Amino acid sequence: MITELSIRNFAIIDDISITFHDGLTVLTGETGAGKSIIIDAVELLTGSRSSVDFVRHGEKKAEITGLFTMEKEHYKIKKLCETYGIDIEDQMLILERTITNQGKSVCRINGKMVTLTILREFGQSIVNIHSQHDTIQLMDRKTHLPLLDLYNEKEIAPIKEQYNKWYKKLTVLTEKYKQLSENEQEMAHRLDLLQFQLAELEEANLSENEDIHLTEERNKLANYEKVYRTVQEAYYVLYGDQKALELMDMAKSALQEGEKYDPFIQEKAEEVSSLFFNLEEVSFSLRQFIDTLHFDEDRLNEVEARLNEINRLKKKYGSTVMEMIDFQNRIKTEIEEIQHKDSHLEKMEQDIQYVKDEALKVANKLHKVRKGTAQQLEKDIKVELNDLYLQHATFAVQFEEHHKQLLHANGIDQVTFMLASNLGEPLKELYKIASGGELSRIMLALKKIFAKHDQILTVIFDEIDTGVSGRVAQAIAEKMYQISQTTQVLCITHLPQVAAMSDHHLLISKQALNNRTSTLITDLSKDEKVKEIGRMMTGTKLTETAIEHSEQLLALTHTFKKSM
Repeated sequence: MITELSIRNFAIIDDISITFHDGLTVLTGETGAGKSIIIDAVELLTGSRSSVDFVRHGEKKAEITGLFTMEKEHYKIKKLCETYGIDIEDQMLILERTITNQGKSVCRINGKMVTLTILREFGQSIVNIHSQHDTIQLMDRKTHLPLLDLYNEKEIAPIKEQYNKWYKKLTVLTEKYKQLSENEQEMAHRLDLLQFQLAELEEANLSENEDIHLTEERNKLANYEKVYRTVQEAYYVLYGDQKALELMDMAKSALQEGEKYDPFIQEKAEEVSSLFFNLEEVSFSLRQFIDTLHFDEDRLNEVEARLNEINRLKKKYGSTVMEMIDFQNRIKTEIEEIQHKDSHLEKMEQDIQYVKDEALKVANKLHKVRKGTAQQLEKDIKVELNDLYLQHATFAVQFEEHHKQLLHANGIDQVTFMLASNLGEPLKELYKIASGGELSRIMLALKKIFAKHDQILTVIFDEIDTGVSGRVAQAIAEKMYQISQTTQVLCITHLPQVAAMSDHHLLISKQALNNRTSTLITDLSKDEKVKEIGRMMTGTKLTETAIEHSEQLLALTHTFKKSM
């Protein structure tokens, strides 16, 4: 869960630090006080795109830091840390985001600089933010199949992984088949090009690492005079007028005459003797090397021409001779495939059919599991909707039967969440019948169910309770509290029922200081909470009646919590 959030120079926020706790925390306050700005900060911290508009006017940069703690090992976070080389101790993550007034953004996780994509991967694994926009997304049928799979991820994920392997093979084979069966004119042009390339490479008659050997030979020929002078000079010192070997031999003989008188002399005689024979061997090798040296200008020109030809071919076929040889072998194979296209197509058709049949087997298995999953999801949603005063509503997961033989990235299934809000009404797609309040309750029901199945640490609800009141508002408050028993919940709300249900209550307000507006956060005491809920009830002046109603509401929520 998120335990600490620090925000500096962000929008109208100057410098605040918020301590969060487990359970249900609500954020309330007047419109424009900065409640949604705090959610914006968390969204940025978990990977959303930044804007220079977020940097407080007159400041160089905005800084957001969040401390997240995990009570037990989080397998998704553990895998991400291993993948990106991030150290994690005591099950704690520190996410940091800095945005400059020049539009630059810097992201860090546990002190290590990371990309925005990596930050987003971590953020989406630990925080789930729901707003009114998310209820709109719920109406998009593209989101329905992923939600269904998430509900039974433990059983569905391994089957999907198996299916994806077959589907990937099928995609590769199908694309290759399509390329091979292109129209005759395109294939003829392709064959002409390949044959030209092959002829050019075969004429070059490249050999393995030829360019490396030729470069060495060219260097030797081009620097003949330097090589000859260097070796000749060394040989002359050893065997010429300076007679280094002769002098070494004299030293060796002198020491050998006295070695019988002293062990030290004997030791040095052996060392000098060894040096003498080594130098004699070096001298002999130098003489042999000198005898092999000869300058051949024709050979140098021949090597230069060959290297120029190889370098010309490298620009077209590969950066090394080995790459060009590999390319030559590949186009040989492709030419053979084109020239024997019909037999290859027939073989590929057989391969495609086999892979398709195997993929279809796994897809049907996946379909069967999804069907069972859908039935259980429908039952669970029904229970949750009853709690949210949609007791006559019917929720169903509809499978489109005509897709049973049509394979796609997710199998053969296309699903749509359907709803009948009232008794006797036909099932319809969500966007056709659901009001904002109904969508909020459906999303809340889904969140309640999925809280048991994912490892999300923190769920944030940003005014999803807009448009509801009375007993429905109370039901939404109770559902949020139920979710908070397994997952930390933060909620921006205007409903007194939700505020009363909270374990922790933060009041967001604005203050003017030195001609600047800043956001102020107050962790309310019990008495302050009573007054704030009373204010939420009246919307204007706080009255004794409002305080009484607030206390009654808090007493009711206390009774509900004790019954959990």
